[in-house]
Amino acid sequence: MTSAAIAVRNGQSIAVEDLPKLAIKPFQAEVVSALSGGARVAAFFGAPEADLTGRSSAKLRLIMALAQDRERSLMLLSTSVGDAYPSLTPAFPQLHRFEREILEQWGVTPEGHPWAKPVRFQTPYRAPAGHAVEPATIGVVDFFRVGGGETHEVAVGPVHAGIIEPGHFRFQCHGEHVYHLEISLGYQHRGVERGLIGAPHARSLHYAETLAGDTTIGHATAYAQAIESLAAVKAPEQAKALRAVALELERLANHVGDLGALAGDVGFLPTLSYCGRIRGDALNLTALLCGSRFGRGLVVPGGVRFPCDESRGAEIRRRLARITDDARNAVDLIWTTPSVTERFQGVGILPRDLCLAMGTVGMAARAAGLPRDVRHDFPAGDSALREIPIATADDGDVLARALVRRREIEASIKFVDNRLANLPADPHRRPLSSLRSRRLVVALAEGWRGEICHVALTDDQGRVARYKVVDPSFHNWSGLALALRDQQISDFPLCNKSFNLSYCGQDL
Repeated sequence: MTSAAIAVRNGQSIAVEDLPKLAIKPFQAEVVSALSGGARVAAFFGAPEADLTGRSSAKLRLIMALAQDRERSLMLLSTSVGDAYPSLTPAFPQLHRFEREILEQWGVTPEGHPWAKPVRFQTPYRAPAGHAVEPATIGVVDFFRVGGGETHEVAVGPVHAGIIEPGHFRFQCHGEHVYHLEISLGYQHRGVERGLIGAPHARSLHYAETLAGDTTIGHATAYAQAIESLAAVKAPEQAKALRAVALELERLANHVGDLGALAGDVGFLPTLSYCGRIRGDALNLTALLCGSRFGRGLVVPGGVRFPCDESRGAEIRRRLARITDDARNAVDLIWTTPSVTERFQGVGILPRDLCLAMGTVGMAARAAGLPRDVRHDFPAGDSALREIPIATADDGDVLARALVRRREIEASIKFVDNRLANLPADPHRRPLSSLRSRRLVVALAEGWRGEICHVALTDDQGRVARYKVVDPSFHNWSGLALALRDQQISDFPLCNKSFNLSYCGQDL
């Protein structure tokens, strides 16, 4: 049967009127068929019907982007709803957070959702029938509880000992054994998506860069690709190459830091101390490109702000060679110390079937044998990114996620060295023209945590009327909760760090 959805490439914009609009039953039939056939949800969100038609309407348009990894295409379709629609979460759990978010943001109820409650604590949330708690106050939520005289709850957060954003973890336990973990976030919802309405404006690039501070390059690249598509401007090849270099440096720095932190969680101090210093060295390479260790100000719509001449590229490669030796020595200590690898093995298992069910992305999915990688499945930007091998493992545990990091460190180092040695010589930036009116675009990038998705919709004046961001953490927080089932509660810090998800990337 021919699909009613429209197929697009990563970063390809379409006219708003070309977005298929189906009645709710045909819409859901299309979604069921696609998800049953191996597709997954990249984005699912609501936008006022008036934003798409320009006419006054009380209806809400639900827009879905389905990623078809094997076909390397995105399928777009939409439907209009009133106060409610039938939930698909019971059949496809990967939709549960998207449907909860739509309820929270627009007050439209997914009827039949098994646990429809807020994702972030924002109005106009309306509690569905049967749920007693309506979270008028941040942090007031109806937590799942396990009964029984010998079970107990352990509450962690939202205030933590480290300098991190707030998040609440509620464990249902029998002694040390974890039956269930519930994660409640959204304590610092920032309204970034609302702030991006009207883009491009003086602050829109800043908002994109700070969506998740440790993923500055990943989010800025997705934003720039979206704006360039809407403006019908192509970034020069040198700019694409430098964005790719910065993206892999970002991956290198975070993976090295995470391996050190994982070692620290089991009391293995040599790798912890070495990797902390090496992470700083990797961040300094990004600073050589643009003056910011986190890459702020490098990626701009139309290209990059700073070119990279031959001498600067040579200096980065020289320092990278030293990092290569240091990182190899520090990381190899993990795999040559049996007490460390045995502590990682079998902890926090998220198997392949659960990754498929929950729509897990990035290194968490690859650690369970799923080769999901935007650089290969949805190529955009620098074509050389497709030459990076996809690093996978099979067991889905802490050790597998550490192994994926190790392999990606090696691949990123090799890519950066080769790309800087062969930088295109064309200009690094092109002027940005006005955005085209009434267009829709989906832009993906493979951040170090996984797939980053930005969706932008322009109005009649060529300004962004609706902007949707899906950070990889939005997909993967549920995976962390599932990975803790039937584990020891003392394993939580280690398992949590092996995912290393973003609070602010979720809270936006």
